[in-house]
Amino acid sequence: MWAVVYIAPNRKEAERMKKVLSDEGLLVKLRELGQSIAGHNCSVEVLVPESEVDEALDIINAI
Repeated sequence: MWAVVYIAPNRKEAERMKKVLSDEGLLVKLRELGQSIAGHNCSVEVLVPESEVDEALDIINAI
């Protein structure tokens, strides 16, 4: 199962967070919340496997 560890305000921030976590060796998926309407970005969930949640949160909190 996958767990949400961060909700980014836009796709660019989500991609940045994905890179940080991936560089540390974690598996990462992104999932948009809603649809981008009229060029406005929607929030994006950053997900990791449940077994990696604690490590992901430690990395996020260190940023």
